[in-house]
Amino acid sequence: MDVVVRRVGGAALELVRGDITQQQVEAVVNAANPSLMGGGGVDGAIHRAGGPAILEACKQVVRTLPGGRLPPGEAVLTTGGRLPSRYVIHTVGPVWRGGSEGEEEVLARAYGSSLRLAQAHGLRSVAFPSISTGAYGFPVERAASVALRTVVEFLRENPGVFDRVRFVLWSDRDLDTYRRALEKLLPAIGAGGAGSPAGA
Repeated sequence: MDVVVRRVGGAALELVRGDITQQQVEAVVNAANPSLMGGGGVDGAIHRAGGPAILEACKQVVRTLPGGRLPPGEAVLTTGGRLPSRYVIHTVGPVWRGGSEGEEEVLARAYGSSLRLAQAHGLRSVAFPSISTGAYGFPVERAASVALRTVVEFLRENPGVFDRVRFVLWSDRDLDTYRRALEKLLPAIGAGGAGSPAGA
């Protein structure tokens, strides 16, 4: 398996091509829709693989939300059902509308909210998909930059909180895009011992 690894804040930051529903981590992140009732893409795959327990847990969460919807940029936690991961963190990314309506800020909040929620529950390993780059139309190049910058900054500001944060990309093209974004990002923020290639 093609894996890119950097060390940041004591955690392994990993890029892999694979299936988010098969990840051996404590929590996987679901690119959910505001209703939390399942859908297409990653959302549908997680609900199918995890079984009805996830939907039932989502229904309970929805009852506590104002208007019965999860706002973009926010995150909630449920059981992982039959998934290898114990939990699912559901977050809502932005719909791409050209980039002038705060989409990057909302996307950063989605990643940050997910990490803070995992931290609050003492979870040490988390796997993310590429949020908003499917049906929501967010350009992968811009999304990768926002996602990686947000995660790297969180890990540097909260050293020792996580053992592993993984990005699981569905295609070789997306993996290459995230790899290029990561190679640009760490030198730009001063890699200074915070990151190194796998095996280095």
